[in-house]
Amino acid sequence: MAFSSSVKGSDEVKDYICNACEDQNNEETSADFYCKQCDRFYCGNCIDHHGKALAKHTAFGRVDIDKWPVSKKDLDFLQTCDEHRNNKLDKFCKEHRQLCCPQCVSDQHSQCSKVFPISGLTSTQSTDLQGLSMKLETILRDMKSLQKNQEASMQTLQGSYTEHEGSVIQQLCLNINTTVDACSDSTVSMSDENEQYIKDNLCKSVNSILGKFDCSTVKELIDIKDEVKNIQGSITDSFYKCIRLNNELSRYHDLIQKIGDNKELYFIATVKCEQALTMLGKSGHVFTVQGKSEHNVKIPSDSDTCCIAAICVIPNGQVLLADSSNKTVKLLDQQYWVVSHCSVNSEPRGMCEITPSNVAVVLNDDNTHEVQFITVSQSQLFPGRKFWLQHRCEGIAHDQGDLFIWSDTALFKYSLSGKQVCRLYQDISGDYTVWKCAVSPTGDKLYISNWDHKKLLTLARDGTLLAIFIDPELAYPLGVHATPAGQVLVCGYWSNTVLQVDCVEMKKLATLATEKDGVLAPWSVFFNSTTSSIIVGQYGSNSILVLRV
Repeated sequence: MAFSSSVKGSDEVKDYICNACEDQNNEETSADFYCKQCDRFYCGNCIDHHGKALAKHTAFGRVDIDKWPVSKKDLDFLQTCDEHRNNKLDKFCKEHRQLCCPQCVSDQHSQCSKVFPISGLTSTQSTDLQGLSMKLETILRDMKSLQKNQEASMQTLQGSYTEHEGSVIQQLCLNINTTVDACSDSTVSMSDENEQYIKDNLCKSVNSILGKFDCSTVKELIDIKDEVKNIQGSITDSFYKCIRLNNELSRYHDLIQKIGDNKELYFIATVKCEQALTMLGKSGHVFTVQGKSEHNVKIPSDSDTCCIAAICVIPNGQVLLADSSNKTVKLLDQQYWVVSHCSVNSEPRGMCEITPSNVAVVLNDDNTHEVQFITVSQSQLFPGRKFWLQHRCEGIAHDQGDLFIWSDTALFKYSLSGKQVCRLYQDISGDYTVWKCAVSPTGDKLYISNWDHKKLLTLARDGTLLAIFIDPELAYPLGVHATPAGQVLVCGYWSNTVLQVDCVEMKKLATLATEKDGVLAPWSVFFNSTTSSIIVGQYGSNSILVLRV
């Protein structure tokens, strides 16, 4: 069947072309009618000849274009590879749940054993167009909401930095004015010699203030500005990916009835729905453990048995561990060998990624409550700026420029500069009611492990309690983590378990590991998307447990 193409010598692109004219090697002519019995398109001239020869056939004009099949223009749009625009999607990798063109297979899936032609996967597949249409409507509504949240985050992030910059300059002016006023008061009724002495001291004081501003405050502002730019870039990338996928799914929704029995298009549409659900953090995929391994992370300078309070994997695949008992942050390569470490002045209790090369670590003991930023560069760790807190800090999470920092019983929101924005949640019914926290990939939900009451809580971003999960296999929950696709992982410290939980329906999806698998006092958990594995950090153990899923 022939569809659209570009007309020679013209910028016009016809969505449908006349097959009869095409058969006669005439210049491509836009079609005005479609005959379902012939499964062919006709222009205004050719339809007359068709009508005389095949009078019983029914031809649909453009007023009934909803009865026409998918056009070549739409077909190309829906089947074109996002990465390699000149190639058509014709394969599917079951291992990675990805649609592939020949170039994708060559570049990224040459080692995969489960890459199949789409045509072969759809031979026995049934189609549910109504169900697909309803799913598309829900996804498109959710994606529109996500785009609005992303736009709002961009504005809030820039506003927060501008506000901090203004307050720093205001404080500088206040310091200078205070010094000038003090010197002015001292010059009253003084001799010229003493007055000159006061003026000299004034100059020295102002220069000292400006010097401190240049050395520390300017660097801090530059660091925060760089962080803001990186985060804005990440939000922008996500925003445009969302728009592109939204456009594709919108086109599928508009053409849903035309897809009909085209099983390949139906299959591509369902996979793109999966991709959208992953982007929305609503993947329904349940992990299955394929294997496990243990990796020793103790280093010669450690004075005590390791206690891995927090784990973070940055985009290049390197892993950072917060070893609380040894007051050390450790950097691991992709094979989980320690390649660098950084000593800190107190127990590192939590950690989160700020940018692809920058993490924030909360340090806490009886006298210290602070956030230390650490840069990863060329497999080395470098301490950067820090800010201090007025309360205990057991952990930290980051989403789109907002920092979520918690004490034992309360959750607070901070700006990147260290300004406390608000207290989102508090529960004083126990000693450890806010023990760990994770943010959903879309940022609309917060997951809190409540040690005292053996619960996993789901909060809205504003701190409103949405749901509670309780399970016999979750005794004294500690580590909690939300994967990029939205799966929620939680550790039972006393039950020695790692669970996957559906925090929408509040049910356990899988028990991924138990004491029989080597889990003992799990304290932290993190999904490594680079290696498709779950990393478990434990209390009082020199090894981390890696579950391949």
